[in-house]
Amino acid sequence: METKTGQVMFTDSFEGEQEVPSKRPPLGPLFIDLLPSEVIPTLMNIAVCMVQSGYEMECCQAYIQVRKPILEESVSRLGMERFSIDDLQKMPREILEAEILRWMKALSVSVRILFPSEKQLCEKIFANRSLSENCFEQIGRGSMAQFLDFAEAVAIGRRSVEKLPRILEMYESLRDLLDNIESIFSGASCSKLRREASSVLCRLGESARGTFIEFATLIRKNTSRNALPGGTVHPLTRYVMNYLRLLLCFTNTLNEILGNRRENNCFMRADEGTNIRVPHDDGEGEHQDESLISTQVVHLIELLEINLDGKADLYRDSNLRNFFLMNNFQYIVQKVKDSEICRQLSDGWMRRHMGKVRQFHKSYLIGAWQKVIACLRDDGTHSGSEGGFSRGSSKSVLKDKFKQFNDTFEEVVKTQQSWIVSDPHLRADLRISIVELVVPAYRAFLTRYRSHLESEKNSDRVLKYSVEDLECILNDLFEEGSISHRRSSFS
Repeated sequence: METKTGQVMFTDSFEGEQEVPSKRPPLGPLFIDLLPSEVIPTLMNIAVCMVQSGYEMECCQAYIQVRKPILEESVSRLGMERFSIDDLQKMPREILEAEILRWMKALSVSVRILFPSEKQLCEKIFANRSLSENCFEQIGRGSMAQFLDFAEAVAIGRRSVEKLPRILEMYESLRDLLDNIESIFSGASCSKLRREASSVLCRLGESARGTFIEFATLIRKNTSRNALPGGTVHPLTRYVMNYLRLLLCFTNTLNEILGNRRENNCFMRADEGTNIRVPHDDGEGEHQDESLISTQVVHLIELLEINLDGKADLYRDSNLRNFFLMNNFQYIVQKVKDSEICRQLSDGWMRRHMGKVRQFHKSYLIGAWQKVIACLRDDGTHSGSEGGFSRGSSKSVLKDKFKQFNDTFEEVVKTQQSWIVSDPHLRADLRISIVELVVPAYRAFLTRYRSHLESEKNSDRVLKYSVEDLECILNDLFEEGSISHRRSSFS
């Protein structure tokens, strides 16, 4: 969404499933009777008499004066209102989207039913083709122009990534009905209207293309001053991936729109100042789908990854940095797997990104928990020629090691008690990895040395955790609802 200052705020606006009208093949005209059939012969006779008597112009004017308001009223009842460009520019996005939906439905009904039926009525009443075409043009031109004016106003309006899906729907609606429009308004006197319809379609396409390019710019320019608490999935990541998922409902249309610029030699490579990129090899000898939208998806995700790298640098803790990148790359991979996005990307792309998630996972695990494991080394805990345990300094060292482990473990857990993993599968995998790293080492150390300290005074302060305690604490990590429970554990 956009603020009043024009700064784009990336929220979860596109989280979840978005309703996109199903694509249906364009249908032919459906004629209805606008007048009772018994009235038609009478009107035909009146028209013939007036034309033969030299009142051709008066006859046409009278007919137009009656039928034009009726057609306009029918269009109005479909929900079409007259808006100025200024009205549409100031209209809140939610209201504009509702008007666009009404426009699409009204356009379909008008082009498929109202206009063909009105034209058919003219042809029945006026035997002279030139007269019928002239009458129909003057009856229907204003209503058709109303549809085109609305579409043009939307097309030339202020661009917003939020509006792009609706603009694409408008483009598809007009494109799929363009042949019908040209057939209905086929007379020589309607040539200007036909050209205008084609021109408006081009402007809608240009608006969609420009907005698509602007989306890449917004991703690149989205900056943060502060690190996101908890290293969780960034709103930008959610927004971009869900937005891509929605846009890919329009794959064929986007290929058509982006391809128009390609065919006209009007586009540039990304390194020459725009974000329209040509297809390329993915680096593993696998050529991606040659469609432009495929290369754009790769490019947009690359921009997102670059942006996330910058946001990760805001974390002073390198472990939280890896944790943040693991979270966000996992979200990207999962969204690709669960949507049409996967059809635009190669197997090599998927393997590389799953590998990145594993690498961030491993780097976090080693960086955050290796110092806990280091406390459980056996160095300095034995004395005697046969490795026996003495009651001297080695026992003191052993106590210190348990205390050091307790302190280090608690420090790490407290540090991470506000870290969140929203993906349940990743959260489970992460917990398992930590448990498998920490618990066996602690169990072995505890089994080996517990008997030497159990009889000591205040041994419960040294032997503070059982193996089950550790497992319980570790399996409570990374879930937002259990933060208060973890805090109380160390109070």
